[in-house]
Amino acid sequence: MFSERIANALHLDKKRVKAVIELLEEGSTIPFIARYRKEMSGSMDEVKIADIAEHLKKLNELVARKEYILKAIKEQGKLHPKLEKQIVQCWDPTLLEDLYLPYKKKRQTRGEMAKKKGLESLAKLIFAQDNTSLQKASKTYINKEVANTEEALAGARDIIAEWVNEDGQIRDKVRKLFSKEAEIQSKKVKSKEEEAKIYKDYFDFNQALDKCPSHRLLAIRRAEKLGLLRVSIDIDAERAQHSIETKIIKNQSESAKQVQLAIADAYKRLLKPSIETEFKNISKDKADEVAMEVFARNLRQLLLAAPLGGKVVLGLDPGFRTGCKLVVLDNTGSLLFNSTIYPHPPQNKSSEAKHKLAQLIEKYKVEAIAIGNGTAGRETMQLCKNIDLPYPLDIYFVNESGASIYSASKIAREEFPHQDITVRGAVSIARRLMDPLAELVKIDPKSIGVGQYQHDVNQNRLKENLDQVVSSCVNAVGINLNTASEHLLSYVSGLNTTLAKNIVGYRNENGVFKSRSELNKVKRLGKKAFEQSAGFLRIKQNKNPLDNTGVHPERYKLVKEMASSVNCKVPDLIGNAPKIDEIKLSTFISVDAGLPTLKDIQKELKRPGLDPRGEAKQIDFNDKIKSIEDLEIGMILPGVINNITKFGAFVDIGIKKGGMIHISQLANKFVKDPADVVHLEQHVQVKVLEVDLDRGRIQLSMKDINQ
Repeated sequence: MFSERIANALHLDKKRVKAVIELLEEGSTIPFIARYRKEMSGSMDEVKIADIAEHLKKLNELVARKEYILKAIKEQGKLHPKLEKQIVQCWDPTLLEDLYLPYKKKRQTRGEMAKKKGLESLAKLIFAQDNTSLQKASKTYINKEVANTEEALAGARDIIAEWVNEDGQIRDKVRKLFSKEAEIQSKKVKSKEEEAKIYKDYFDFNQALDKCPSHRLLAIRRAEKLGLLRVSIDIDAERAQHSIETKIIKNQSESAKQVQLAIADAYKRLLKPSIETEFKNISKDKADEVAMEVFARNLRQLLLAAPLGGKVVLGLDPGFRTGCKLVVLDNTGSLLFNSTIYPHPPQNKSSEAKHKLAQLIEKYKVEAIAIGNGTAGRETMQLCKNIDLPYPLDIYFVNESGASIYSASKIAREEFPHQDITVRGAVSIARRLMDPLAELVKIDPKSIGVGQYQHDVNQNRLKENLDQVVSSCVNAVGINLNTASEHLLSYVSGLNTTLAKNIVGYRNENGVFKSRSELNKVKRLGKKAFEQSAGFLRIKQNKNPLDNTGVHPERYKLVKEMASSVNCKVPDLIGNAPKIDEIKLSTFISVDAGLPTLKDIQKELKRPGLDPRGEAKQIDFNDKIKSIEDLEIGMILPGVINNITKFGAFVDIGIKKGGMIHISQLANKFVKDPADVVHLEQHVQVKVLEVDLDRGRIQLSMKDINQ
């Protein structure tokens, strides 16, 4: 039904769009369609498929709204064929609401009150704009409820004002003026000037609405919500009224002058506030989309950050007065040991702390140390570097944003019911080094500390977007079926919280899964769920090596035939690039397994179970810089990009306060979007441009530095 409309809107092939819609309506997920139904989708990526899904959702909502409106007008006995046709053929949500506006139930309005006083016929007489004497005509409307001719004319104007406001063509005319000329204006609330200092750039501000960037608009809207700024979106009122008059005013008669007065009132009291609200919402939605796009992109990069992998890790959550919480995890992330050391002021037990760390490292054969990058992080890093170790050991700074949120969460309580939140926080830091994706999926993305104004955007829409990003990342990496947590499994294509719980329950009762096909024994996991999820789940060291690849079980038979074609068995084919290259893919092309699918299989066979995220890297911060007071203008420092916005990038330089690189300082060339030149977790060299000790702000630059 909608394929042609969506195809035209997104400039995509109608046949492919139709196929994607059918797959979505059958219950296929976006990752599954993108990965395993390339022949049907024309190899569309997840972004295009998600766009189709979003358009489909909006069109279905629009259809439901049209059905509601038709029913509501019909119940009033006012649905005539022309109006019904207009509503049925309308595919613009805004214009649809314009059509409905005259029939929408409203609270008692001035126009409605005037109609009850019997003034509608006078309004019609005036609106006709002939040469009738209004003084004489209006006298006939004087009664108990209408005291005099002035009151009669005022009531008639109220009725006309509502006609003007409810005229779809007029609303569209004013709307077009707003699109071209609207300005956003903000002024400080005088009584809140001190409280609003952080927003002083917007105390007397105006800018063309279509030129106002997302982050600026969201900042203004936040200040307005806090009651610190008064904000309006406006156009020239005289121009707007004149544009309405050219459509309505017929002559220079006495009646026409009354209509002009009604138009001025309609614009000021009804049209302008209504259209202003529309444009406030439209601009907010657009700003939200940009902010969510930034957040989603950052989250994807963070989730796909390189993991250390399965190693024994000692995790440290640093602190001064309360000490440093330490944990030791085995190579599966299970807790082996936990304690607290007090190497920093006020206790200053550094010798005791180093001795204890050395003992633990030797006892548990620790392979890496993970240190949270918050308070006392640098001091703890220096302590660890000064330990007399029996063997070389890699030490990593780990972004601890959100670790405290996890430690107090239901998930953490279920994982570690007998440990306090400080131990859980240290575990989260260590696990985030081992596998960022597996750990970060347990934390509300808004608490991770990336993005811009994420708490100001539409929260339902944000959650939908971020859940989609998490799901995409989980399925792109592939999940170990025998070690994945219930929470991680819930993001796998085709699974949900119930099925994830059932998988873990089956695993606890029956031991590890020995094959993907064993998933069919899990309670409530039907054929569709198996189809959607199996290709994204991995079983390591399994009898069937294909179970540890991205090859879907529906293609196992095909792989066996491919192996036979080069005189070998499947286990001998996997990882054997020369043999794989001997396979003539053209001979295996079929209706449902075309060249794109065959090439994907070939790629998987060459590099089975490959983690696409790369390897974790250490960074050595400048040991001489321990606080913002140690910084000097012109210093060149190592840093790590830890957040990207539309106006610049934020950098961890190894101290509590991070620095900011404005977009104009990112490169020796014009940069349209910071994401074009930097990415999260990127190691960079930065120059200190400015240090504001009062406000705790550090301005940095990447210009003229060899990266």
